[in-house]
Amino acid sequence: MFSDRRYQLLAIAAFLSGANLRVFDSLLPNIASEFETSVAAAGSVVASFTLAYGLFQVIYGPLGDRIGRLKTIAIATSICVIGSLGSAMVGDLNNLTILRFLTGVGAAGIIPVSLAWIGDHSTYEQRQASLGSFISFILMGQIIGPSLGGALAQLWEWHIIFYCFSLAFFAVTIGLILIASKENNSPESRTNRQKINPLHNYRLIVSDSWCRTILLVVFMEGALFYGSFAFVGSWIEADMRIGYLVIGMLLSGFGLGGVIYTLNVRGLLRHLGERGLVIGGSIILTCFFGLLTTLDNTVLIALFCTVSGFGFYMLHNTLQTKASEMFPSARGTAISAFAMCLFSGQAVGTIVFGGMLSKLGYSASFYCVAIGLLVLGIVFQAELRKHR
Repeated sequence: MFSDRRYQLLAIAAFLSGANLRVFDSLLPNIASEFETSVAAAGSVVASFTLAYGLFQVIYGPLGDRIGRLKTIAIATSICVIGSLGSAMVGDLNNLTILRFLTGVGAAGIIPVSLAWIGDHSTYEQRQASLGSFISFILMGQIIGPSLGGALAQLWEWHIIFYCFSLAFFAVTIGLILIASKENNSPESRTNRQKINPLHNYRLIVSDSWCRTILLVVFMEGALFYGSFAFVGSWIEADMRIGYLVIGMLLSGFGLGGVIYTLNVRGLLRHLGERGLVIGGSIILTCFFGLLTTLDNTVLIALFCTVSGFGFYMLHNTLQTKASEMFPSARGTAISAFAMCLFSGQAVGTIVFGGMLSKLGYSASFYCVAIGLLVLGIVFQAELRKHR
């Protein structure tokens, strides 16, 4: 599939989306200094992007079903062009926050609609590997984004990274428009376009028991893993008293582990099967959270973070593959519902874990997450067996 020009453009867009999601990890001190505010206040630029990214997931899926996937992604990347260019030229924090929200509105449409496109253009047997390869571009963006932003900020100024984003998104947009204009004129494309009201499709998805299972499992995955992983950095700082730059490097091991998984997904799928990936991934995550607070040096923490990324994508990529097939007649709508449940779970999990942390402390809270992930893996692999 990588030789397909359409896939290449989607992969570049995914890389840019992943980089945008993490670029401010290293830029917040620069933003705070330039606008003479605190790092906490500067964090509004991160919150605005992620809020838009989560809220607008549900819009793009139905839009892709109705007007075509590539055309929808071209609309999303064109919004990113405007938001990125504005972010590069902005002169105050409030306007930067608004423009990062706009960029999040655009970025929200890239990943879920691309996943639906891959589902349309791959057989089920190929899909796990195709999705794994695609995810590697998102992860590379998340790994390289903070480093690139920090390097450009140190050598020149932080605005430069957003000029680069704007140019790259513009090139992808032009490429997608040229390809989409040809595909949208074909009789097959016009015939296959989904014309049903999107609310009707969402009702059909929620009314299906297997779809509900997938959505519930990914909600719990987001709540248990992402809701607690957000606090790993604060545990490292509180327990080991090391700088935030080092903490960021340690946590980037998660993305590296995900990339390692995508490079080995075909062999893993051949030897373990889908149920083996699910139970194996949940066991790895259980060990990660169960043993995390016993670690006492940065090398082991970096290794554990890398292994956690590997385990997470064993579980998540299997879920994602199932989501791509759970409602084929409105695949984009289904994957948007899947993404919305993942982000909703993350938001709820962060709140719940924060409450647990104040009462139980880090060790006990992470133990609870470890048990929850093990149970989730066991339950989901049992559901896979029944569904087959």
